[in-house]
Amino acid sequence: MTRVAVLTSGGDAPGMNAAIRAVVRSAIYHRIEVYGVYQGFEGLIAGHINSMTLGSVADIIHRGGTILRTSRSSAFTTDEGRRQALDNLTQMGIEHLVVIGGNGSFRGGYDFSRLGINVVGIPATIDNDIVYTRAIGFDTAVNTALEAINRIRDTATSHGRVFIIEVMGRHCGEIALHAGVAGGAESILIPEIAPDLEQVVEKINRGTERGKLHSIIVVAEGVYPAMELQQQIEKRTGHDTRISILGHTQRGGTPTAVDRIMASCMGKAAIDCIKGEQRNVVIAFREDKIHPIPLAETVKGTKTLDLDLFEIARMLSI
Repeated sequence: MTRVAVLTSGGDAPGMNAAIRAVVRSAIYHRIEVYGVYQGFEGLIAGHINSMTLGSVADIIHRGGTILRTSRSSAFTTDEGRRQALDNLTQMGIEHLVVIGGNGSFRGGYDFSRLGINVVGIPATIDNDIVYTRAIGFDTAVNTALEAINRIRDTATSHGRVFIIEVMGRHCGEIALHAGVAGGAESILIPEIAPDLEQVVEKINRGTERGKLHSIIVVAEGVYPAMELQQQIEKRTGHDTRISILGHTQRGGTPTAVDRIMASCMGKAAIDCIKGEQRNVVIAFREDKIHPIPLAETVKGTKTLDLDLFEIARMLSI
């Protein structure tokens, strides 16, 4: 009997539950025994592994977060920790592990696969920074940020203020760029491009000259200190400037239809790969199709932001 375990690791992302559901039900459909690992790699080391049934994943497709819970495990970065995790799986006759998570989770999965376990990755991270694929959770996070931008724009217009809206993405500007373009932000600051304060100020001043009294600036966390940016804008434009940090609201909430469908397709594809004896792959989603790619390539690759979209944002915000 083929046995598969599934876990979620790293930061949670909307749509993880939909992926868990798809893995569990696809496995059961093909008469594969499936087990859930609770609390990520930490739970794998501790042996928190339980059998899952159809009922285990009932009524979860619409829920944010992850029913398997998640963690970041320093112990799993050690040989001793990974060996203990492998022993736990071996004792239960489990030869395959589906890892739902981001880059850090895939790096851990890759190291684990070198001990002989078959690791199949499902990309799930709101940062959308995994090479060769779109990630579960990104669409929901962008729409959450966009809703906040829309609401803040209303009050910015009413009071004639500049608003700095900080979104997640310390090392990847995907959320800031997509939410900023969709929300009509006047300026977007992302880690891939050095921030140009002169251009930010110039856009605000040009808007003032033509009678515009409010502006929206979307900034990825860590790109430019929000308090310092606020002070510089107020000093150089004279506009009352406020800061709104969206923080972890971008992680939670009901996943969008896009994320639910993609998660369902990826979860089913993960079991297909295991049935087809494909080893150590990531279920990539690009050009609206599933493309299993080697786990090693995902770990070693670096995603490049679509700077054409940044150019569109720059042109449309004149």
